[in-house]
Amino acid sequence: MTEPQREWFEKDYYKVLGVAEGASAKEITKAYRKLARELHPDANPGDTAAEERFKAVSAAYDVIGDDEKRKAYDEVRRMGPTAGMFGGAGPSAGGFNVGFDDIGDLLGGLFGRGGGGRSGGRQQQASRAQQGADLETELSLDFTDAVNGLETEIHLTSEATCSTCNGVGSAPGSAPTKCGVCDGSGMQNDNQGFFSMSRPCGQCGGRGSLITDPCRTCQGSGGEVRARDVKVRIPAGVKTGQRIRLKGRGGPGRFGGQPGDLFVKVRVKDHPLFGRQGRDLTLEVPITFPEAVLGADISVPTLGGEMVKMRIPAGTTSGRTFRLRGKGGDTGDLLVTATVLIPDQLSDEQRAAVESFAAASPGSPRAHLEV
Repeated sequence: MTEPQREWFEKDYYKVLGVAEGASAKEITKAYRKLARELHPDANPGDTAAEERFKAVSAAYDVIGDDEKRKAYDEVRRMGPTAGMFGGAGPSAGGFNVGFDDIGDLLGGLFGRGGGGRSGGRQQQASRAQQGADLETELSLDFTDAVNGLETEIHLTSEATCSTCNGVGSAPGSAPTKCGVCDGSGMQNDNQGFFSMSRPCGQCGGRGSLITDPCRTCQGSGGEVRARDVKVRIPAGVKTGQRIRLKGRGGPGRFGGQPGDLFVKVRVKDHPLFGRQGRDLTLEVPITFPEAVLGADISVPTLGGEMVKMRIPAGTTSGRTFRLRGKGGDTGDLLVTATVLIPDQLSDEQRAAVESFAAASPGSPRAHLEV
């Protein structure tokens, strides 16, 4: 059994990260980021135990944080030691014909790096590249900024390309050297009787190169957990719960892989006066009983602070909505709902006026109910 496979059998990477075997990719990334921040050598200077745990956590995430490797890891652990019985291309011998030009093509995906043989050789370089993890952060926005949109900066602490070695992993002034065991291919062939097996190089872990003088900041990983500022353009009209994708601003890629994406989840604060209905703004405006009955010209505020006049027609009922076009910020109209105020206390003069109004009002509004 090769060394990388033996580690997969011996180590429970889910337990190392403290997640269940059925955990989602998001849960695995969240657990890794939390542990990486807690155990990073910069946060625990001189603590060798924390450093060893940091390495173990990074190794675990390197496998189950990658979709293809995770599938391979789960399959290898499910199959047990029998997984090591199969290999790459096998010749016909003793009347037994394998029947495949390259069994590594059939089973190579099991180990997430491609098999040996012709197609495995073509895929080695691509399989070593690992895309960075997608990250997610939350941004709290004022109501006005959410309606009108803005360009701002997000401050977050996350794994990023090492600022010292720019992701190479080697100390400044040095560079990775070609692995002498696999001659830079990243793969080794194991001959086992009638079968041969292509496997990731045990010396370089399938990278094809060795870091002889690791970067002091990232210990050769090419990434570090640090604070950084990311510019983001918030479009007009965003709502709470909406996610904005920033391509390539997530976790750093490894071995030439592309960086992941950063997702910004928006949370919009409430406004004391205005609400939202689709692309329009809403506003409730109280009016008096005489204004509702006789009609009136009133002034209402807009989100920008400007006061605009509107006409309340005679006979307006409570709850009637009026549309002020183009007054709903940058996104739409302002919907003004009139609410008729009914006083709960009256002066003697007001009571007399209402009683006179009642006496002068013929008929009953409930006549159609026959009561």
